[in-house]
Amino acid sequence: METNVAKYKTGRGAWLLAALMPLLAHADPRAEADKLARSLVTQMTMDEKIDQLLNVAPAIPRLSIPAYNWWTESLHGALGPLPTTNFPEPIGLAASFDAPLVGQVAAAISVEVRALHTLGRETGHLGRIGTGLNTWSPNINIFRDPRWGRGQETYGEDPHLTAALGAAFIQGMQGANPELPDVVATPKHFAVHSGPESTRHHADVTVSAHDLEDTYLPAFRAAIVDARAGSIMCAYNRINGQPACASDELMKQHLRGAWGFKGYVVSDCDAVTDIAEQHKYATDPAAAVAVALKAGTDNECNTKTLGDTPNLGARYREAWQRGLISMADIDQALVRLFSARYRNGDLAGLAQRSGGKPVPVSAIGTAAHQQLALESAARSLVLLKNDGVLPLKPGLKLAVIGPLGDATRVLRGNYSSTQSAPPVSVVEGLRSVLPKARIKLVPAGASITDGDPVPTSALRTPDGKPGLRAAYFNRKDGQYDQTPAATRIEPGLESHALAVKAVADQHKVQWSGYLVVPESGTYRLGVSGVKGTLTVGGKPAVEATAYSRWAEPLQLHEVKLEKGQRYPLSFHAETGGTGVPGLFWKRISNDAAADLKAGAADADVIVAVVGLTSDLEGEEMAIKTEGFSGGDKTSLDLPADQRRLLEQAKALGKPLVVVLMNGSALDLSWAKDNASAILEAWYPGQAGGLAVANVLTGRTDPGGRLPLTFYRNLDDLPPFDNYAMQGRTYRYYAGTPVYAFGAGLSYTSFSYQPLQVTPVHGAAENGVVVTTEIRNTGQREGDEVAQLYLTPPAFEGAPRLALRGFQRVSLKPGERRTVSFRLSPRDLSFVTRDGVRQLMPGQYKLSVGSGQPAAGVAGQESTLVLNQAVVLDK
Repeated sequence: METNVAKYKTGRGAWLLAALMPLLAHADPRAEADKLARSLVTQMTMDEKIDQLLNVAPAIPRLSIPAYNWWTESLHGALGPLPTTNFPEPIGLAASFDAPLVGQVAAAISVEVRALHTLGRETGHLGRIGTGLNTWSPNINIFRDPRWGRGQETYGEDPHLTAALGAAFIQGMQGANPELPDVVATPKHFAVHSGPESTRHHADVTVSAHDLEDTYLPAFRAAIVDARAGSIMCAYNRINGQPACASDELMKQHLRGAWGFKGYVVSDCDAVTDIAEQHKYATDPAAAVAVALKAGTDNECNTKTLGDTPNLGARYREAWQRGLISMADIDQALVRLFSARYRNGDLAGLAQRSGGKPVPVSAIGTAAHQQLALESAARSLVLLKNDGVLPLKPGLKLAVIGPLGDATRVLRGNYSSTQSAPPVSVVEGLRSVLPKARIKLVPAGASITDGDPVPTSALRTPDGKPGLRAAYFNRKDGQYDQTPAATRIEPGLESHALAVKAVADQHKVQWSGYLVVPESGTYRLGVSGVKGTLTVGGKPAVEATAYSRWAEPLQLHEVKLEKGQRYPLSFHAETGGTGVPGLFWKRISNDAAADLKAGAADADVIVAVVGLTSDLEGEEMAIKTEGFSGGDKTSLDLPADQRRLLEQAKALGKPLVVVLMNGSALDLSWAKDNASAILEAWYPGQAGGLAVANVLTGRTDPGGRLPLTFYRNLDDLPPFDNYAMQGRTYRYYAGTPVYAFGAGLSYTSFSYQPLQVTPVHGAAENGVVVTTEIRNTGQREGDEVAQLYLTPPAFEGAPRLALRGFQRVSLKPGERRTVSFRLSPRDLSFVTRDGVRQLMPGQYKLSVGSGQPAAGVAGQESTLVLNQAVVLDK
């Protein structure tokens, strides 16, 4: 090295030397960070060490270590005390079939996560949720069954699509150098975890060696080996007898062994306590933490940290005292954790991080991020049927019906901030795009999906200003101060305490003001996460006497309200609860059938906005009603009131456009037979209504494709708690779906030229390059998703076919584009019955087109012959 450096000390190479010297001095940032972390850990006392093993890591002032909370969420938008950009739910991002777009979305979220960290430093609120430089995203579990409520958080049912989009998200989140991540990404939940929600804490999932390697591990391998995620989250359930966070097969053989993972592992929240309390795999709490720590779980998420429960680290001390773990076990975990904090810039001292400037708080919710939210929403939309009614022609009279026509809560999906840019509903989007059109919103009757945040425009402070007055009282020594630390006007029943330096971590908020409705009528009102009352006619119309908990269903009360009247409200909340403060409403019809008939009487087209919300499907929820239980679905049907509404609308004899908002597959057989058009919109984020309007009116071409199979009913599927893949997803389902994985229409048409298949280095066993030309044969610009499927030779456990490549392209009328897919040996491989990944000798069928082969879509096919079996690494 000295000889090479000397050559560049003078002359034209001097500038290069100056640029390279920092890298030459510290060529391995992980090794340097590990060294700094090891030095730091050796200076810590036992008490200090064990407290750092939990998700809330307290400050150690004598070592200049600030507080840190590993609990940071940003699945499709950063969660924090300020309005952040809310992008489409991941299942919608998956429908874009656009890996570069997912990377851009993740990069934007990464900026906002870093800006929230800056805010935490400025206000002194480091150590609270949402202030860390890591994130517990993405969710790359396989959406194997449409009943699973959390499937909306995933990239769908296909391992290849999930792997590609998950890797894109991780790379966008972490930045160009995974050894110096902007934000550490944490793919989850490792590994065989996709419902039911009701049994996740104690279920023992039996999975075959074939399904483990073929379905459940590929996306995680891509996240660790290809995208180099710096962290990973282990799941709740057992896999083949061992808890996921203590699994030798997952944590040792695959993660640390075959994949060479050097980052840290965090548990899902309470998964470590479940090892003893639910799984009975360990005899007591101390034994449970020992089993997890020795398996490689470095950081424990414990929900008791939400209430600031003390002495949670005592279990680790007891485990050490009993000889269940060694000091080396503790130190190894801490070195991994502190190394990450050095490398992401939370802790100063790493040379490669010197001189960097923090991301300003002003980087949150920028115009560019708002535009990206709109673009990603538009690219997520899937047109499933169109008899010619779309695009909507100028001058048409529209009736917008359905409980979700003016809804905004539905746009956000789950795992999203309650605070984002003002959301745009479908009816608002249509009015924006068609300002001169006659667009009538027809109110629906009471629905299971009701409950939108009350906007600032309907709230008044005690002195008549928009919003509510919020007084923040700090708590000291168990008592609240009599004088507020801060008094602010908030846009709604929400807290911005963590954005205010004067407000302590422990505090109470008192909101006061009035509700003023824009139109007289019958409203359903409710609150979450607070205590207090809203008064109508001198009596409580909404009275909350206890704090609701996280994911607890909204309790809505029907009240008649008059326009212009001021209805007083007073609510308060204290830190330590899990319910998020909120005030919700919905104006409803007293005679929905009559209002529908009258409202649509002179309409040219009826636009019905229906579906579900994340209050019905989601994570471990308390709800139990027709079609839903515990966050999962028990039916593929739309809610009963919506089914009746659609039938009544169809009977009016007008063209019916169905816009569907949901996070999972539903039975669309009625809509397929009766509607003029169907647009799948998912939970499209803050700009969702505008994106829908742009597609319905033809301003944007619908280029999304289904990342899921849409079945007719649950009788077509194996039991929900059976994790075997036979009979599930397009790869193993032998029936005829209502709409197939990969399906989707455009407003234009495309054609494909014959495929050219070129072996790499002269032998297909080294991989192949598949090339074709796509042409827009229609009259307008549009998006095509070229999908490459591989059908293997017959063997035991073989899928029908498998996606092995995809590219989304935008083409003008008549434009041609050459697209190529490079398939590696791993892309060509399949998995034997015994779980061995290998190249199977025999003839393969290759197809590239607008969807699955034999689905009547544009495309071309070819064949490929592999002559020998080649076993690949795990």
